[in-house]
Amino acid sequence: MGREQQIINERIRKIKEMREQGINPYPNKFDKKQNTNECLKAKLGTKIKTAGRLMIKRNLGKISFANLKDSSGKIQIVLQDAETPKRITDFFKKYIDTGDFVGIEGKIFKTKTKEISILVKKLELLSKAVLPLPEKWHGLQDKEERYRKRYLDFIMNPKVKEVFEKRQKIIQALRDFLIKKNFIEVQTPTLQSIYGGAIAKPFKTHYNAYNRDVYLRIAPELYLKRLIIGGFEKVFEFANCFRNEGVDWSHNPEFTNLEFYQAYIDYNELMKITEDLIIEVVKKVNGKAEIERNNKKIKLKKPFRKVTFENLTNGKMSDEVFKEEIKKIKEPTFVIDHLLEISPLAKEKDEKTVQRFQLIIDGIEVVNAFSELNDPKEQEKRFREQQKLKTEEKHSFDADFIESLKYGMPPTAGWGMGVDRFVMLLTNSNSLRDVILFPFMKGEGGK
Repeated sequence: MGREQQIINERIRKIKEMREQGINPYPNKFDKKQNTNECLKAKLGTKIKTAGRLMIKRNLGKISFANLKDSSGKIQIVLQDAETPKRITDFFKKYIDTGDFVGIEGKIFKTKTKEISILVKKLELLSKAVLPLPEKWHGLQDKEERYRKRYLDFIMNPKVKEVFEKRQKIIQALRDFLIKKNFIEVQTPTLQSIYGGAIAKPFKTHYNAYNRDVYLRIAPELYLKRLIIGGFEKVFEFANCFRNEGVDWSHNPEFTNLEFYQAYIDYNELMKITEDLIIEVVKKVNGKAEIERNNKKIKLKKPFRKVTFENLTNGKMSDEVFKEEIKKIKEPTFVIDHLLEISPLAKEKDEKTVQRFQLIIDGIEVVNAFSELNDPKEQEKRFREQQKLKTEEKHSFDADFIESLKYGMPPTAGWGMGVDRFVMLLTNSNSLRDVILFPFMKGEGGK
């Protein structure tokens, strides 16, 4: 029998023994009054009632120490024979293990080493951990295992949790910017009878109630444009999108997309809005208009540099050439005026190009935006041209969208951001899997 199995068996034995004594190892609730951060800031002698996971436990005869961790941080707890009731100390030594959740009552004091701690007066087991946590220094180092068991990653690697706390601040800052500009947040369908709004291969499923095949959306664009047609002038959506494509450091089949649409402006105005949005969000999240990437600082200041798509790619349209060229771009740069044939939803600038831009920062495409095509005849023509392409990755022909355009859509500009990529940029991460809570993984056997 291995060491880990011995630990598991011992913990199961403790659970059985406690139940026999009428002790519930999984009680319903605990009246937690303070978090660990508040405990650390409290005055000496303050009575506290807190709870969390036990991370380190040391029994030294007449005194026992442990670290108590919750979502706000961690604090040392101390059980001392002269101060802590004997039944509490005995229970702690006999039944409590690292990884268990416990509720604590006591008072704040300083140890001989001047560490702010909780002197325990009462202790209650809140949840018994059957499986032991990974060993601190050698456990959970494998990246694949960390992604697969993200909950353990959060417990053992506090820096990982900080990334997702920052992610929420970024999303909130994006939302605050748009609401301040009088945009309305909306929700459009995730299941779509006709997928569109981007060139990508969709996930397909079946709608039993209607006995028809449907698709997980690849983008919310065509529904958001319908809202502009319907009279909404400023709309945005944080949309989970799905594309049945490959996985790499900057692509994930499920991702978070932020799109917004504003009537009566074009892509030139949209570039100015983008500059303001990016700078304001970065300032709010980082404290200054600066991004740190791989020990290098990228300063954000208006106006962002502009380069045309055709100078950048020398007229070569391949996706591979474009991706290689943007890797070389470090400072915030708008790549503008893409070729018409690769932009079927964008308004033309001339006979070859469209009013479109992408924002590149440190080799990462952060934003894709354009003046929206609102001529129904031209849109129908481009949809039909897409149907001639011999590839799965092409726009579907959306007759209902064409009909909606015939009722009239005002001049409009639309904007899309890969939120996961933006978070990756602002948290100095090098893979989307580092900023997605639960990235899809192959099975244990590699399937």
